[in-house]
Amino acid sequence: MSTPAALPPSWATSRLSVVIPTYNEAQNLPFLLDQLLALELPNLRVVVVDDGSPDGTGELAQKFADDHGGAGTSPVTVVHRRTKDGLGRAYVAGMSQALTDGAEFVAQMDADLSHPPRYLPQLLGTLLATGAGVVIGSRYVPGASLSGDWGPGRRLLSGWANAYVRTILELPIRDVTAGYKLWRRDALEAVDLETMASSGYSFQVEAHYRAYRRGQKLVEIPIHFEDRQQGHSKMDLGVQLESALRPFQLRRDIHRRRRAS
Repeated sequence: MSTPAALPPSWATSRLSVVIPTYNEAQNLPFLLDQLLALELPNLRVVVVDDGSPDGTGELAQKFADDHGGAGTSPVTVVHRRTKDGLGRAYVAGMSQALTDGAEFVAQMDADLSHPPRYLPQLLGTLLATGAGVVIGSRYVPGASLSGDWGPGRRLLSGWANAYVRTILELPIRDVTAGYKLWRRDALEAVDLETMASSGYSFQVEAHYRAYRRGQKLVEIPIHFEDRQQGHSKMDLGVQLESALRPFQLRRDIHRRRRAS
């Protein structure tokens, strides 16, 4: 297992917020929070966005925040949402909160431990070294790897989905559905979060597409993608249908704006 990259002090002390949407992740979240706060990033903050998890994830996250200083001093903020209306809306709420709190950089990652926190310093270092607007922890660039628990069918489906979206939207990145990434503040503001149409996992595709269309530099670094060990995937049929249709809708909207201009 690789160790986190060592960053110069001026980089390591950046105001970095990590946004983590949760729904029934009580078995995973404490381990993830412990790993994040153990990183040598003294100004790291975490925004947990819980959609009213019936397994008590929100209450567990709040207790963690309270035990680590409470309101105003804790490195963890919990956004409690009453409505479960999709991953995309949860990300909008959490990222907006991070910007309001003054973050210079905003990271996205899943709560199920599939995105190893040890890559966060490398994401930050790459962003600062390259001047990118977004750095993506990619499963599909040289040097990346997938969990051995991923069977051939799942690998084929994921690879096909990425090729499908790349072809339709002509995006110059390999992992267009990636959920592990780091944004520079101005790049995130440029995508206009409040007007994002995607409610589910297609939020990732729409965010990449908007960033690219609005002139942001996107860079990928290889990661090892772990598989969920506890809990259940939230990828139901409705989410899959939205993910399949959204690329066509995004491309249609661009063509409409071109004809109107």
